[in-house]
Amino acid sequence: METLVEEAVAKALRDGDDAAIRLYVCACTERMAPLFVGLRAGAPGREGDLDFFAESVRDLWYVDRPLADAAERVRLLERFPELQPNEEGITDVADTYAFFAVLCLRYALLSHGPGSADHAVSCGHAALTAMGMLDRNLTGAGLLAEEQRLQSHSVSGDASGVWDASVTAGRERFRAAVSRLPRRAFR
Repeated sequence: METLVEEAVAKALRDGDDAAIRLYVCACTERMAPLFVGLRAGAPGREGDLDFFAESVRDLWYVDRPLADAAERVRLLERFPELQPNEEGITDVADTYAFFAVLCLRYALLSHGPGSADHAVSCGHAALTAMGMLDRNLTGAGLLAEEQRLQSHSVSGDASGVWDASVTAGRERFRAAVSRLPRRAFR
C-alpha cells in the first residue's frame, strides 16, 4: 500500500527508538481526537466510548513506556461502530471523520506496545488521508500540509511544543469538519 507519510518521516520511524514511535503516534492521535470526541459527543449510548477514547489518548502520552494493556484496548476499540463493516459504506461527514480518528487511535495502540514503525506509518497515513479529504472540501484549508509539517516535527527529536501544537491543530480540524456538517445536525 502506498502511504501519504513522507519518506523522511517513515525512515525516522523505522530508524528511531520505541519512544520516538510512541511520540509520533500519540501526537497524530491527539490531533485527530477532537474529530471523534467532538463529533460523537451527545450521541446516545456512546458515553463509554467517549471516555475510553479520551483516556486512551491521554495514556498514549506516556511515551517513556509502552501501554501494558494496548492489545486489550485495541480489542475494545475494534467493537466501536466506526470499525464495523457496513454494506452502505460511510457517506456522512461526521461518520467519515470519526472513522479516521478511531482508525488513527487503533494504529497508535497497535504501535504503542511493541513500537511498530509500520503501524505508526499507518497511523500517520490515516491522519493525512482525513486531512486531504477536508482540504478537498474546504477552499484554502491547508490541513494536509499542516499535518505533514507536524508529523515531521514529531520525529525531529525535538519534542518541545508537540503537545501544544497537536491540541491546537485538533481544535482547528474539528472546526473545519463541523463547517462541513449540515446545519440541522446541531438542532
